[in-house]
Amino acid sequence: VQLVESGGGSVQAGGSLKLSCAANKNITSGCAMGWYRQAPGKERELVSLIGRVLGIRYGDSVKGRFTISQDNAKNMVNLQMNSLKTEDTAVYYCAVVQLGGICPSAFRGWGQGTQVTVSS
Repeated sequence: VQLVESGGGSVQAGGSLKLSCAANKNITSGCAMGWYRQAPGKERELVSLIGRVLGIRYGDSVKGRFTISQDNAKNMVNLQMNSLKTEDTAVYYCAVVQLGGICPSAFRGWGQGTQVTVSS
């Protein structure tokens, strides 16, 4: 699968950004699609995933502030990020992973990443 991310950028703390990720094929129902992030010097962490079997999952640090949604007709997921904090600064990676169901390897993959910078 090929994943193309869009929507990263710079914003002040308290602001909002929306990330989008488009896949070049229909993602089978056993897969989960969504976002991870990695800040400098830190490990990659879950932001949010959505899947027909998994449902919706959020990382603890973004609950109540970020909302993931899926447009199956366009093979896309969107991540609305509100009330952004400086600690949200990271490279955000779109991903299709096996979590909650069976996801064949042909559907799994990672995007190139998009930078999100939140300034105080």
